[in-house]
Amino acid sequence: MYKNWWKVLGAILVIYSTVAGFLMKTPELPIIRESIRNLYFHVPMWFSMIVLFSISVFYSIKSLRSNDPADDIKAVESVNAGVIFGLLGIVTGAIWAKFTWGQAWSFDVKQNFAAIAILLYFAYLVLRNAIDEEQKRAKISAIYNIFAFPIMVVLLFVLPRLSDSLHPGNGGNPGFNAYDLDSRMRMVFYPACLGWILIGCWIYNLLYRLRDLERNKLSK
Repeated sequence: MYKNWWKVLGAILVIYSTVAGFLMKTPELPIIRESIRNLYFHVPMWFSMIVLFSISVFYSIKSLRSNDPADDIKAVESVNAGVIFGLLGIVTGAIWAKFTWGQAWSFDVKQNFAAIAILLYFAYLVLRNAIDEEQKRAKISAIYNIFAFPIMVVLLFVLPRLSDSLHPGNGGNPGFNAYDLDSRMRMVFYPACLGWILIGCWIYNLLYRLRDLERNKLSK
């Protein structure tokens, strides 16, 4: 049980942030109003995705050095989990945009770059499925993943700041933390981020263990 403390903590934090996110009072803001509660769900999805992609690139680098199939499996399964959270980030963002900007997809610069970033990792998964030979697949996909990660960072955090954007914190707009993320919201937002990151790592761990069991079964 003591080895799974972080899973229990993740579950508790997600339950707490979900309940508190719907029930606790939020700042009364024009336009955004009650939809600001989506901050507790939308942003943690992206943070979880980035952490999972960071894990993936770590194991891709390790895979190139070790040639261990286990490292390659860890890399791809963390991408699989990361893509799930990336899609959840886009969906929760579209719902938020519908209520605040009037349409789910307004082709805002950050929406567009976020979609491209997800497609970048879909291409990684397609590339893996296109190569049959195991060692060749591991090396080529690892190299792709190592280059994809900094491109993803540029797409999400650099380019949106260079042009006009409706998103807070981009295109000259102040971020939430700068003007309306009060102490009550921080008590929910920070636990939500940590909780969803831990849940994301739990999902990745489960995916890896399932894939590893399949690999060991086939090798027997």
